[in-house]
Amino acid sequence: MMRERVLITGSAGGIGTQIRPRLRRPGRVLRLLDIGPQQAPGADEAVELVTASVTDRVAMEQACAGADALIHLGGHSRENSWEATVDVNIKGTHTVLEAARVARVRRVILASSNHAVGFRRNDEGGEAGLPADSTPRPDTYYGVSKAAIEALGSLYHSRFGMDVIVIRIGSCFPTPLPLGPRGLATWLSPDDCARLLEACLSAPSPGYRLIWGVSDNMRRIYSLTEAEALGYRAADNAEVYAARMESAPAPTGPAAEYVGGPFCTAPLGVSNPL
Repeated sequence: MMRERVLITGSAGGIGTQIRPRLRRPGRVLRLLDIGPQQAPGADEAVELVTASVTDRVAMEQACAGADALIHLGGHSRENSWEATVDVNIKGTHTVLEAARVARVRRVILASSNHAVGFRRNDEGGEAGLPADSTPRPDTYYGVSKAAIEALGSLYHSRFGMDVIVIRIGSCFPTPLPLGPRGLATWLSPDDCARLLEACLSAPSPGYRLIWGVSDNMRRIYSLTEAEALGYRAADNAEVYAARMESAPAPTGPAAEYVGGPFCTAPLGVSNPL
């Protein structure tokens, strides 16, 4: 019986560990790649563990061999030095896409971020929400790297016909509580993250798409139209946690005005807040 093999880079990270059990399906093998340690496969898990860096061309070509789809989460997930950000996030993504091209991986999903458009105002999208294809206005070096990843995805679709879906992720945590009031707008629940990834994996011939990755939060400022066109149906809403945040200080100044929140004023090149 043929099995679908999905390669996930950065699988030991926050999002990777959350989606691992949620993407398990009969007939599917998850090939999990990270530089860090990973939990050994359970008896009922169809999992292949790979220890490698996304910057290693040979290792990535080996990891992509035989893969039907690629979910690229690997890279620095916070602000870092310019040199480290370019090396891992930008050059690393180029290495991953080249390996996928050589291996003829048919579907690539790239993890971008709201920080690619961090200096867009929260109210820009009006009632419909900020369109997923809004042009970049990055708030950090990290945001710049995500804008570059989006451009690389577009290039590899246009040049090589690869189906590439880029997800501008809001904030994917088990709950929005660590994020404070901002999380009531940006939260992507782990269950909705899995629903979104399943829609991206199964959508027929999407070409190049840029979509938002958020739950159907009552206070969301992002459009879900583009993701729903791929079949995504969010089931969670951060508002159920609102009462537990009543005592949390509300953001002020740029943190309250812009999509990037506190990233818009945090120092460049050093680890930034959630």
